Amino acid sequence: MDLVSEVIRTVRVGRPGGRVIRQSNSRGLRFPAFAGTGFHIILRGTCWLITADEEPVPLRPGDVVLTATGAEHGLNRVPCALEDLPPAVMGRIPPAPGPFDFEFLCGVYRLEHGSAPQYLSTLPPLVTVSPDYDRLPHLRTLTELLSTDVSGTQPGTAATLPALLDLILVHVLRQWHEQQGAAAWPEMDDPAVAAALRVIHENPRRQWSVARLSEAAGLPRAAFTRRFTAAVGRPPMAYLISWRLSRGARLLRETDATLATIAREVGYSTEFAFSAAFRREYGVSPGRFRRTPADSFISDGACPGPGNAR
Repeated sequence: MDLVSEVIRTVRVGRPGGRVIRQSNSRGLRFPAFAGTGFHIILRGTCWLITADEEPVPLRPGDVVLTATGAEHGLNRVPCALEDLPPAVMGRIPPAPGPFDFEFLCGVYRLEHGSAPQYLSTLPPLVTVSPDYDRLPHLRTLTELLSTDVSGTQPGTAATLPALLDLILVHVLRQWHEQQGAAAWPEMDDPAVAAALRVIHENPRRQWSVARLSEAAGLPRAAFTRRFTAAVGRPPMAYLISWRLSRGARLLRETDATLATIAREVGYSTEFAFSAAFRREYGVSPGRFRRTPADSFISDGACPGPGNAR
């Protein structure tokens, strides 16, 4: 099962944003915690990744910081305490022309409703990656494209921004996975759990039960439930409900299918049952969720950034 692709499909229901931040002689920035997934790519200059509980991590041009589930963090030119950094403010503001000696690119999918995918919850709160740009020159190209796209006002951003965010996230997750090995995705280590995840993802409309899933995994019910919960972080049926509703959210955003059609597609017998479950998970009705598509927010921006950035 291609877990990276599943991650990207799930975060895509969030609100996309991007921004280039340029500074000169700044005090750095503190990025508050948020619901979603985002990254920074250092474009020029050096800095330190600052967190509340870990030692500062040095960063060079080309390095990537991934916050899989929106953990609080900071970037500063020298090591310091996180609470000493000024908080970033929101907004998609085109970067001012120089002079500047520090530049980085932000990309984010901010979840207005729901929570980050369970896959991303298995990652550390903050991940740093130093990509091999000689081996992966296309990642440098994608970074340049995203930087150019979010720095201007050219038409088509609603289409290009999510596409570029997806591609960069894919390459960063691949790089991190290569560096960490198979243990980076715990559920891949257990073929029985992987088999159950595969049938859930491929056929969410089927009326699954723990007994049927354990049969697909080739395990007794008790052993299957124990191993699935340990690997994925939630019991099988809780994961199934979450997956069905995240798939429903994608269909609401990406298709014109009726609510009844979507309900059947994700395993609910009626649109009323789907609507009730969706409201419990996302806090809004499916209709309201659909009426506020992610790309309607792009002009406002969703990437944290400083009010005093140059």
